[in-house]
Amino acid sequence: MAFPKKELFLVATSLVVIQIVMAGDPDILTDFIAPTNTPPNSPPLDGNFFTFTGLRSLVSDPVPPAFKVVKATMEQFPALNGQSVSYAVLIYPGGSVNPVHTHPRSAELLFLAQGSLTVGFVDTTNTLYTQTLEQGDLFVFPKGLVHFQYNADVKSPALAISAFGSASPGTVSLPNTLFNTTIDDSVLALSFKTDVATIQKLKAGLKG
Repeated sequence: MAFPKKELFLVATSLVVIQIVMAGDPDILTDFIAPTNTPPNSPPLDGNFFTFTGLRSLVSDPVPPAFKVVKATMEQFPALNGQSVSYAVLIYPGGSVNPVHTHPRSAELLFLAQGSLTVGFVDTTNTLYTQTLEQGDLFVFPKGLVHFQYNADVKSPALAISAFGSASPGTVSLPNTLFNTTIDDSVLALSFKTDVATIQKLKAGLKG
């Protein structure tokens, strides 16, 4: 079933509230950056350029079977170029996880609009900071640090919105970066003090 309209209203309201995320992109010298690849004699820009409709499906789509992210970054929404802000809507079915990852170009301010989440990050001293969030809570993940979110409630979905102080915060998924790239199995085995067979099992699990 789709998320209730009450929660969707809360989501929409939060899009305004969490714009307090500090900017991290270079300042621009114009009001905005217009597209440069438009054909000759194209009509002038209008409100359509500054509108993103990619989140409309959240109103009617059912809860997905696995964790899902719907991004509104510069890649999906070119008008964000130079504006030092972007969003992501995160949907967590019961028992799902947003695997450990980092955002190299921005901090992340997460607003929990529905459900509950266990969240955490690890700093550069290997200290883990965790919290269980309830609906209406905010949590900040510092820039570049490894972090995760987990919906421990196997029966109820959760919905969150993340704001970023960059139009292109980037996402580095640790499982995919380590085990779904072409890093040599022997290098990974030595790094994790295990054997190549174990590394190959991990790789196979990610592809399944």
